[in-house]
Amino acid sequence: MSGTEDKLGTPAPDDFSAGVAHTLHSADGSSKGAPRGFQPPEIIRLMSPEERDQLEKKLIRKIDIRILPMIVVMYILNYIDRNNIASARFAGLEDDLKLNSSGTQFSTAVSILFVGYLLMQVPSNLLLNKTGKPGKYLPICMAIWGVISAATAGCHSFGGLLAARFFLGFVEAAYFPGCLYYLSCWYTRKELGVRTTYLYAGSLISGAFSGLIAAGITGNMDGTRGLRAWRWLFIIEGAITVAIAIVAFFILPDFPRTTKWLNKEEMALAVWRLEEDIGQDDWVNSQEQTLWHGFKLALEDVKTWVLLVILFGNISAASVTNFFPTVVATLKYKPVVTLLLTAPPYVLGVITTFATAWHADRTGERFYHVSIPLCLAMVTFIISAATTNIAARYVAIMLMIPGLYSGFTTALAWISNTLPRPPAKRAAALAFINAVANSTSIYASYLYPKSAAPEYTGAFIHNCVMAAVAIFAAFVLKRMLVRLNNKLDRGEPVEGAVNAAPGEAVEHGFRFLV
Repeated sequence: MSGTEDKLGTPAPDDFSAGVAHTLHSADGSSKGAPRGFQPPEIIRLMSPEERDQLEKKLIRKIDIRILPMIVVMYILNYIDRNNIASARFAGLEDDLKLNSSGTQFSTAVSILFVGYLLMQVPSNLLLNKTGKPGKYLPICMAIWGVISAATAGCHSFGGLLAARFFLGFVEAAYFPGCLYYLSCWYTRKELGVRTTYLYAGSLISGAFSGLIAAGITGNMDGTRGLRAWRWLFIIEGAITVAIAIVAFFILPDFPRTTKWLNKEEMALAVWRLEEDIGQDDWVNSQEQTLWHGFKLALEDVKTWVLLVILFGNISAASVTNFFPTVVATLKYKPVVTLLLTAPPYVLGVITTFATAWHADRTGERFYHVSIPLCLAMVTFIISAATTNIAARYVAIMLMIPGLYSGFTTALAWISNTLPRPPAKRAAALAFINAVANSTSIYASYLYPKSAAPEYTGAFIHNCVMAAVAIFAAFVLKRMLVRLNNKLDRGEPVEGAVNAAPGEAVEHGFRFLV
């Protein structure tokens, strides 16, 4: 992409932005009209180390405040709108829509969302990258899915519920992979773990509070204005989503090079520190960055497929969260108490996930931060499969969420760490991996039929096996990246590290995080 022309329909915000664009490297690693080579722009070069450090701290703080709270709130609502059907089940949805007693139609309604989710993720991320306006694109998608979520309240048949769920997934698909790519365009690789955790904390927070919100609505609004409580659940949560989308439209910035809320020094540093992090400019000409070229590059890189297995195994094991109220219901408490009991595991999960991501970013280590939490998850699945004792099973449930998600956000950050450029490849890989990995939810929805209650032995065994698969794949990736780093140490070119001549990656300091 070029920051000087409206190649993407996004003009450079000022002449300074254009100047930076012309002094950075092109996609093939050569400098574009600049004698400086791999050097910061003059406005940064003239700063002392202390001034640079002070400005960078101020910049990161400014980016964090502007972006993180908004995207977390957006993801909370994304996750609530996706999973509120589980709470609606306890408020009479199955009876009102006359779904079959075996629970298979309800499972189909849950899983059909992920069909739409799978179909749209890659095209959406490529479109987001091409348009260059995530600050507008993501809120617009949010407003649309909020309308669809609220409209689910009007369903009167199984077919209507299926249609609403499919289109909800189709539009929601834009958000999570889009946000992962969005964050990777603002933060360095060692900053991504914690920021990805902030984003994903939205799902954990929603898990903690969606049950509380649902308990409040279902316990107090059944029959209000002639509507069942589950219909109010969809209406209220969908309306909140639309309202937040409108706010986000005016708050979220686009990319560092095309935004207007940074001053010249901040913009220069925002662009340069990303180039410095990966050893090259992260901004390539739009003619070279076609929608499908990035997708092709992602598919041709074996690291994409290993990362896919890691995420596939982790998300498949975490499919239990789609039926978490159902699993907690095996403790045999009343429906409202069951919904309240879903909150503590998610609260603990938020704490452990932030702690894991913080330590992963601080140390730059990835493998153990991904695999050790999954080992804990395996233990919780074994306990849950072995007993229905209330105390033992709830202890397992309490640790299940921390085990599944503490390393998951580090695994997500590992994608951008391992496939840093070009941007179109990174965008495609993030969407492709997330889409295919989430396809597990299509079949996983059938692992929790009513006939398997209260043991759900088969589901817990499946989850345990898939967690083991993710751990093995993480080990394979670690060994691959260690070998690639050894090649970089020897000055050999490595495809996918940076588009550099032999030895240049060493000069620029690029290394894969393992």
